[in-house]
Amino acid sequence: MRFGTQTCGDLALGAAREWVVADGRGGYAMGTASGLRTRRYHALLVVAGDTPASRHVGLAALDPVVRVGGGAPVRLAVHEWADGTIAPQGHLLLEEFALVDGLPRWRWRIGATVLERELAVRHGSSCVAVITRLVCGGPVELSLEALCTWRDQHGERHAGHLPVHEAAAGAVVADAYRLRGAFTRGGVPAPDGARWSPDGTWLLGVHHRMEAARGYVPHEDLLLAGRFTALLAEPGDALEVTAWAGDLGVEPPPATDIVEAERARRWSLAAGAADTVTTTLTLAADAFVVTTAAGPDVVAGYPWFGAWSRDTMTSYEGLFLATGRAEQGRELLRAYAATLSEGMLANTADGGTVGYNTADATLWFLHAVDRHVRAADDDDLAAELLPALDGILAAHLRGTRYGIKVDESDGLLVQGADGEALTWMDARVDGMPVTQRAGKAVDVNALWCNGLAALAALRERAGRHADDVRRRHAVTEAAFRRRFPAPAGHLHDVLDPDDAALRPNQLLAYALPYAPMEPDPVVLRRIADALLTPLGPRSLDPADPAYRPHHGGDLRERDRAYHQGTVWPWLIGPMSDALRRAGLPTRDLLTGLVAHLGDHGLGSVSETADGAAPHRATGCPFQAWSVAETLRAHLTSTDQ
Repeated sequence: MRFGTQTCGDLALGAAREWVVADGRGGYAMGTASGLRTRRYHALLVVAGDTPASRHVGLAALDPVVRVGGGAPVRLAVHEWADGTIAPQGHLLLEEFALVDGLPRWRWRIGATVLERELAVRHGSSCVAVITRLVCGGPVELSLEALCTWRDQHGERHAGHLPVHEAAAGAVVADAYRLRGAFTRGGVPAPDGARWSPDGTWLLGVHHRMEAARGYVPHEDLLLAGRFTALLAEPGDALEVTAWAGDLGVEPPPATDIVEAERARRWSLAAGAADTVTTTLTLAADAFVVTTAAGPDVVAGYPWFGAWSRDTMTSYEGLFLATGRAEQGRELLRAYAATLSEGMLANTADGGTVGYNTADATLWFLHAVDRHVRAADDDDLAAELLPALDGILAAHLRGTRYGIKVDESDGLLVQGADGEALTWMDARVDGMPVTQRAGKAVDVNALWCNGLAALAALRERAGRHADDVRRRHAVTEAAFRRRFPAPAGHLHDVLDPDDAALRPNQLLAYALPYAPMEPDPVVLRRIADALLTPLGPRSLDPADPAYRPHHGGDLRERDRAYHQGTVWPWLIGPMSDALRRAGLPTRDLLTGLVAHLGDHGLGSVSETADGAAPHRATGCPFQAWSVAETLRAHLTSTDQ
């Protein structure tokens, strides 16, 4: 994936294309093709805390400054300032930005002189390696200016006290992390090393245009802690900087070793991929699978999400089974089963407290366990988790939090509580749900039917009787088929009270492995005609008076539109499954999403997009369930 001067030199284009390199713990390095930091989250070292969501921004940037043949300094970085100034404008010297094995690489040309930068994170630790190398021309004097901060990723820091001191020759400690510089010749550390010169100047009013567009504080101050300098005399000479957090007394390997190890790891991940789309999506999926103190987990999206159980379980097939991570997935399922409370998985702890406000995450968990056991032929896991799964059934029958309970009059699952939105359409404005969907939601009940059938099958695999569950499933499925069809031909979105809005939630009723509805090609074409876009289904029919075509503005405006017409790429999975089960073609369904891999979050799939053309990508540029379901749908379509 390569971009030339027409993209890199135009900030409207180059700064809209973002990259991320995750560290396997929830931290990351992230930025744009042009090099402009457009978000408060953009930095070379973002450190995860006790949970993936509790991150701190450390090393914001390493700005290259070059002197060619003793001439005037040429600044290769690019910054935007509070007064609108763009300075310096190093993006105008970029001749190429590329993702190579999913890792970013920049090349600047100053006449006959070419410098290249590449970076990687050390997987499993909070550590980034940045290598800036002379490719041709020279000699040049290269300085890398370390722009530092230490703050919560969602906030900003202004000029003030930020402890920075030299720890040893070529190394500096900036608050909670450490930087080490090295001069290498042919990848081997050279004896003259890299000189560190402290500075201490605060750069005031650094502007983040994406935060301004999203209605957040758009400015921060950064500390120019100092600079590493070396003379690059011949091609192959490089100035390397490694930055790391955690145990500052334990030095990581040299930067070159980190980059080479990460490349090798990525080659290994994609070794079995049959095509470039599978390779790209497999590498994208890797970013979301993390290991925490509690075991394997999933980051829902970069840069701002942590772990959400609904996203994790919806993504399970694509992130774990489709990428050969069944053993890691097995440990995740076991760990999540141990956290069940009153028959429910917690929704998330991103806000600092554990919340259980979800009616569907636990049902997606049932689905994930069933898919795992079938794909991995893992009857031992089925037997181990059956007590937990039976506990889910019992809790839903007697009733659990937020009014979640089976209505014994028809066997369907009802949910709802004042001020809560318990389905995946969970946006709230001023504390009130936008799409509360209280009652018997079609997706929740499709998952409930699917879960009952899955539980019966899992019991039988474990050598236990399942007659009671099979009877209950038959009653529930019959009620679903009788009650959910709406006069217009599609399914009600909610029953009791009835809501016949045309939404994509009904796709689950046709798409799940134990789907309660037989697929009807006529109905599915009607749904696709109304909802399908190049990036996936809209969340509401454009003909509905409540439809909002654009997902933008401040938080309140975005949340009002979040599920009222906004496109959600993850729904391409259920759409693909439903169409395939109906005998309709799916091979060309992903054309727009494949093209999207080079449009926004590079090599990945965004969280959302505008309902109206040209379907501008919005939300997180890197989203787990978007990637997982696109990968799963791609693998399924290529099997046809």
